[in-house]
Amino acid sequence: MSSPEPFVSSPNIADGLSRKSKFTYRHLSQLSHFSPTCPLRVIAHIDLDAFYAQCEMVRLGVPEDQPLAVQQWQGLIAINYPARAYGLSRHVTITEAKEKCPDIVLQHVATWKEGEDRWAYRDGDVYKHIATHKVSLDPYRMESRRILAVIKETLPQGQLQRVEKASIDEVFLDLSAHVHSVMLERFPELKGPPPYDDPAENLPKPPTTALDWQTDSLVDLDETETEEDDPDWDDIAMLIGSEIVRNVRATVREKLKYTCSGGISRNKMLAKLGSGRKKPNKQTVIRNRAVQHFLSSFKFTQIRMLGGKLGDEVVQTFGTDLLKELLEIPLDRLKRLGEDTGTWLYGIIRGEDSSEINPRTQIKSMLSAKSFRPPINTIEQAGRWLRIFVADIFSRCIEEGVIENKRRPKTINLHYRTSGHTRSKQAPIPQGKTLDENILYRLARHLLAQVVAEGRAWPCTNLSLSVGGFEDGITGNRGIGSFLVRGEEAKAMIASGHDHGDVQVDDDDISGAPKRRKLAPEGSIGDFFHSRSPSDDDVEQGEGCKEASPSSLSRRSSPNPAEELAASNWKCKSSSATQSRRAIWLSSESHFRREDIETYFCTLCNKHMAPMGRSEHEDWHFAKDLHDEEHNNQKASTNEPTMPGAHRSITPGSKPESRGNGGVANPGKGQLKLAF
Repeated sequence: MSSPEPFVSSPNIADGLSRKSKFTYRHLSQLSHFSPTCPLRVIAHIDLDAFYAQCEMVRLGVPEDQPLAVQQWQGLIAINYPARAYGLSRHVTITEAKEKCPDIVLQHVATWKEGEDRWAYRDGDVYKHIATHKVSLDPYRMESRRILAVIKETLPQGQLQRVEKASIDEVFLDLSAHVHSVMLERFPELKGPPPYDDPAENLPKPPTTALDWQTDSLVDLDETETEEDDPDWDDIAMLIGSEIVRNVRATVREKLKYTCSGGISRNKMLAKLGSGRKKPNKQTVIRNRAVQHFLSSFKFTQIRMLGGKLGDEVVQTFGTDLLKELLEIPLDRLKRLGEDTGTWLYGIIRGEDSSEINPRTQIKSMLSAKSFRPPINTIEQAGRWLRIFVADIFSRCIEEGVIENKRRPKTINLHYRTSGHTRSKQAPIPQGKTLDENILYRLARHLLAQVVAEGRAWPCTNLSLSVGGFEDGITGNRGIGSFLVRGEEAKAMIASGHDHGDVQVDDDDISGAPKRRKLAPEGSIGDFFHSRSPSDDDVEQGEGCKEASPSSLSRRSSPNPAEELAASNWKCKSSSATQSRRAIWLSSESHFRREDIETYFCTLCNKHMAPMGRSEHEDWHFAKDLHDEEHNNQKASTNEPTMPGAHRSITPGSKPESRGNGGVANPGKGQLKLAF
């Protein structure tokens, strides 16, 4: 980007050689390296004005003077400035908003609808469908990304740019290096080495006696300062920063039709307070000499990180919430709050903040959640909401470059809340393959099945799904380690349900053993490399178990969708007798016998019950079976002799597996098969 036209000029810097600045050549060098302690530092905060409302105004093409509010269910989450002129705020009801401003446009946010996998804007009274719809903020996220892209395009590329996305509608800019480059262009004499090659030498005083700020809001100087005093290089730096921010805001306005406010000062805390001082579509400059005057009008609870418990503690300890009164309290008294806390508070109320701008704008996690009123009571309902969560999360993952393997999450988490309990389940996401919605859904469904198996799953009042641990994808050559799958990652691949044909299932046979293809002999070189993920049928012991196929489930009498979802997550680890029992349990007519028109009879526990309790009773049997299996497997593994590195031991009286097609000979007595 070309530098903005200067509002300050100097025929020759030599006019000021006889006078010295309070800043040194070292300070000038620090400015070019984004030093957080540099006294010439320039930080800007750009804040979109009533962002959600602006997004809807741009999308609908309504005039800028049209009152508009964004509705979520029966509340308002954003109100544009024309509507605020009528005295509206986010605390008013829909009815009150219409009474105060009859011409207001109320636009409900987009929603995900239960059973659909895409968000959409809905007509009519959307708030009436709160039980089957979920709010989507994707339209605003997409616009936020567009705005951020324009901001980055407007600033110089490369090492002069440092941008931090603070939230969906806020951006911090460290303009220090950019300002440094402009200063050297306008005042070429600053490029030379310091006198005597000593960086501690003071810079010459700027030759300008008056600066044309051309800004919307220039904070007045402290009482000890006057505008007639000669400005120093920190004032020049702030002036250049103000020009840069004005150019960025104008570009966003021109290209995307959004207005934003700006704050320019020496650190993040002051810049953020400045951007909110004059809204909408204005910017505020807080010079170093004006900091104390600017802060004196604030309550210190308005400062970031002082509005919560710490702020309450300060008020209780010192009996005031006014910053100017807190300035009179000495450091040793402030340390009653703690050594570090008191020291930090002493500096922050004096405008000191050395926090850096973090240029990594990629998010670290993604969450999709829904609170249920009334609660949901079946695994079928929960499964449909998981499908929505997955679609929501995956659409945002695409922006992170998961398709191109630029960035991808490592873990998936399920949080499940009932009336009295909150449970969390986590699993690793298989690496090495392109991430898609099906993989995420299978993993989420597997975690849900674990929650149901533990019992007491209903009624569910809140369900959420998240992915986290984002990391940059691997590019270029792959080492041998990328072909090996071990431990939790292997289990995750199994849980994701990838079936590459190692086991063939006969849909007509529900309880029989699976038909297997001939496999390569154990111990061959192929055993040490993994080019395909194991199927769901090859779990741990992997003998004589399989996943019920959808076609076989559809042929059973009176199929239950809850059973289908639960059955698809079973990983058989039990004997053939237990499998047969499961097949019986899955058959609705053989599991429940109708005795009369008002009751059902459970053949597994010989009990009569009302039809309303049948689904919950089925879940109880399902959870009990899995619990018994886990208990038996743990008991068996405890009794089985093992040794470090052993994959399987040959117990007395056991028959070694046969090898076909010229495979490796059976292990001899006392020998063990080692796992690599």
